[in-house]
Amino acid sequence: MKNTALTAIHESLGAKMVPFAGYNMPVQYEGVNIEHQTVRDNVGVFDVSHMGEFLISGPEALNLVQKVSSNDASKLTVGRAQYSYLPNATGGIVDDMIVYKIKEEQYLLVVNASNIDKDWDHITSHNTMNADMKNLSEDYSLLAIQGPKAVEAMQSLTSVDLSAIKFYHFEVSDFAGIENVIISATGYTGSGGFEIYCKNTEVEQIWNKVFEAGADYGIKPIGLAARDTLRLEMGYCLYGNDIDDTTSPYEAGLGWVTKFTKDFVNHEQLLEHKEKGVDRKLIAFEMDERAIPRGGYEIKDSSQQDLGIVTSGTMSPSMGIGIGMGYVPPIFATPGSKIHIQIRKKLVPATVVKLPFYKK
Repeated sequence: MKNTALTAIHESLGAKMVPFAGYNMPVQYEGVNIEHQTVRDNVGVFDVSHMGEFLISGPEALNLVQKVSSNDASKLTVGRAQYSYLPNATGGIVDDMIVYKIKEEQYLLVVNASNIDKDWDHITSHNTMNADMKNLSEDYSLLAIQGPKAVEAMQSLTSVDLSAIKFYHFEVSDFAGIENVIISATGYTGSGGFEIYCKNTEVEQIWNKVFEAGADYGIKPIGLAARDTLRLEMGYCLYGNDIDDTTSPYEAGLGWVTKFTKDFVNHEQLLEHKEKGVDRKLIAFEMDERAIPRGGYEIKDSSQQDLGIVTSGTMSPSMGIGIGMGYVPPIFATPGSKIHIQIRKKLVPATVVKLPFYKK
């Protein structure tokens, strides 16, 4: 089990630690609902240093990124980021990721912790152009400082105007006394804020200064459990739950980051999915009665015919109702459609809705 550079701090704060993607990670401190609401109302800090970071550099960097990613990275300018995914050879998704253009001929790919080795091998196998690749995952830490008060609380720590960093933009600058830190706004919670990429040797200083600066703003450490409820309220996919190697991006609603303006891995099959359609679609639904839909529960129609499976589900802390996502035939994917969730021996009605669940 790997530790992040902050594991001892989490333990000293009384965090409940659990194994996650090969790392010893804080799942909660005070409790999921309290931590969730801290991020919605004030500011909270996640240690997400288990995420993977690959640096792709040199004259062939863009060609490699274009080959392995679904989105069009040629549209990126320095200081901008892009949501994308790695298509596989069978019409599914190796992983979803964020691509940062750090400088000309240099890109940072941020991937999911559980897929670091798989992603590295996949990208390497397509690196026929010999772009320079470095796996920085073991050496770098990542903090997500999230919530409506994040900008105000953190402004004293940097010379950059944090309020000027737009969504999916970033700056490389000073932060908490450390130079050359990536400050990005690609949040996974829907409540604003930003992420800090730094070296493992620097993260403890940054963590301490962040909590000093945020003391008057109700800042708290937040665990992975609240991160999951926050992202689900926004309808953001989680790899391994809502998307995986068997999921077509057109089933998952990821056509918007699939650009056929270039050649990329298995683009022919994905173009076929786009043009011919797919047999199932990822939906969002709200329970009509008080009930909690959990991942793995069956989705059925009114006559108890199987439609699909819940991929993510919870009791929404912000809304106080059961919410979930799952795959069903396209005929049931229209907002307003009625479905049922099999919860133990009871068939509980639910309604398909538009994302996000949580509206500010």
